Amino acid sequence: MKTLLFLSTAYAAMTLVASPAQAAEATAPTPDVAGREGSAGLTEVVVTATRSPQPETRIGQSVTVLDEKTIVASQAVTVTDILEEAPSVAFSRNGGPGTAATVNIRGAEGQHTVVVVDGVKLNDPSSTQGGFNFGNLLIGDISRIEILRGAQSTLWGSQAIGGVVNVVTREPQAPFEATADAEVGSRDTAYLRAGVGGLGERLSWRLAGAYYTTDGFSAYKLGKEDDGYHNGGVSGRVRLAITDNVSVEARSVWSKGRADIDGFNVDSAEFGRTEELVAYLGLNAALLDGRLKNRLAYAYTDTDRENVNPVRTAAPVTFDAAGQNRRWEYQGSFALSDAWNATFGLESERARMRTRSPSVAQPNPAFIRGRVGLDSAYLQVQGVIADGLTITGGVRHDDHDTYGGKTLGQAAMAWSLNDGDTVLRASFGQGFRAPGLYELFSEFGNTTLAPESFDAWDAGIRHRFAEGVSLSATYFHRDADNEIRFNSCNAGTTDPLCAPRGVSRFGYYLNVQKTKAQGVELEGSAKIGERLSLRANYTWTEALNDSGANRGKQLTRRPEHMGFAQATYDWPIGLSTAIAARYVGKTFNNDANTIAVSDYVVVDLRATYPIREGLEVYGRVENVFDEDYQTILNFGTPDRGAFVGLRARF
Repeated sequence: MKTLLFLSTAYAAMTLVASPAQAAEATAPTPDVAGREGSAGLTEVVVTATRSPQPETRIGQSVTVLDEKTIVASQAVTVTDILEEAPSVAFSRNGGPGTAATVNIRGAEGQHTVVVVDGVKLNDPSSTQGGFNFGNLLIGDISRIEILRGAQSTLWGSQAIGGVVNVVTREPQAPFEATADAEVGSRDTAYLRAGVGGLGERLSWRLAGAYYTTDGFSAYKLGKEDDGYHNGGVSGRVRLAITDNVSVEARSVWSKGRADIDGFNVDSAEFGRTEELVAYLGLNAALLDGRLKNRLAYAYTDTDRENVNPVRTAAPVTFDAAGQNRRWEYQGSFALSDAWNATFGLESERARMRTRSPSVAQPNPAFIRGRVGLDSAYLQVQGVIADGLTITGGVRHDDHDTYGGKTLGQAAMAWSLNDGDTVLRASFGQGFRAPGLYELFSEFGNTTLAPESFDAWDAGIRHRFAEGVSLSATYFHRDADNEIRFNSCNAGTTDPLCAPRGVSRFGYYLNVQKTKAQGVELEGSAKIGERLSLRANYTWTEALNDSGANRGKQLTRRPEHMGFAQATYDWPIGLSTAIAARYVGKTFNNDANTIAVSDYVVVDLRATYPIREGLEVYGRVENVFDEDYQTILNFGTPDRGAFVGLRARF
């Protein structure tokens, strides 16, 4: 009731503020991050920062936009392959594709990144600490990715501390179109993708499918057997315009993968299955001659995971878990005037999970279950207060079943100068993350946990030179309190939480940590003549523990230095070649910083050649110099590999 009153009052106030003369001319932006603008928009347009399309020059937050051209040119197979080319994005993985993969933005934890797929938040309630596993997210039919860095809780909820990764599948561009990609390569790898779709006066639709298979390499770095991976997926979207102002839309993404996994420092016959479903159904309505645009939607996610060890015949299933999210949401976009817009919404989310870890002694244990509800309301206002100067301010109120109400704020500024060639940016955001279901109710759960809290800000500048050169620099800072970590139980301990109900356990989740992070992001790009393109970025991140015995120590698996550089040359015969290099600095595998993982440089070569219009051949050599490296201590990474493919567009 409080949230409804909050938005009702806000809506009434906005209606009174704007004059009839302003209303006749103003049009609200579309309140959808995965609609037509979100899927096929220009890189100069950002949809994630305000949950509606806005020119890049009006966005105060730091964001990277990867459009379809960039994604295709990268020849990426997994989403992490291309995310790691962006500033402040680090990832670690327990082996090859399909194994557990974590993305850290600006030194934040993996569970502090919100992942959105076709407008639906996809963080898994049954995963440890509620984070998203990037291991099974392949490129598939993806046409756009936006990486929004910094605290974004006002519009995206409590987990958006490090940032938001918004993934959008392809939108049809012609009355009928078809796409097909096929590639093969090292380690008996094959990747097949195809899609068809159409864009009509009232109806647009697209259906796509993909299958990936590889024999892989050992997930355990010193292992002797290969660990393969197989993944099949389907995605689709359909939108029907009932009238000029009313439309309905459905979207869905489904995938199922199987990955061979290894034990801790040992080969294993164990494998894991993961099945993920994302579904969205929405109603869009524009009122007041487009001044008020509304979106009412239902979103559903379902993640099912199972690990199986065929050698353990008495109880082959070693882990079994599932997490579901059901979310009703309303989002409105209101044009207060030509210069001012308001975005507001209501969300009601119901999450639940079940998990168990069977053993030989207990092959069929009961599931440990948990569920929670979260109701939210948010309001954000954006406007131009002077020539080129845009300010954005927002507030969000969350009402959690367990932790009650919490109100957060966010503000941003973008000042566009020199006809947009120079943009000054600054933003501030608060974060509040309630403990996840796994942290509360799993076999390692602790129902006495308190919420985590965060304050973050950044400031930067981007300048485009007349010679086609663009440079940007951003400084960021974040303070965190009450962060939740796993607390191990030692033999002989008298800690009552190590033996709840008289049953001993390995450990439990506990609020033990304060952390702080600061850093600098540098980006540059240049077009030299008509054929040579350069782009590069560098990130310095100081992510430190700020409490306890390890105060001042670098957070685990957070590199202090990262860099990426790429040069692309377009030859007169139509051939396009590129060389890309990625540097990741030294990391630590433990809180005390006594176990280090060495820095590394990986170099890739890529080429594309058009056979005829709509048909091209492409190829790449990954890890050209066969760099021996790790992202997690004692877990394998790919050696040199060569791949070739054919791409068709009809």
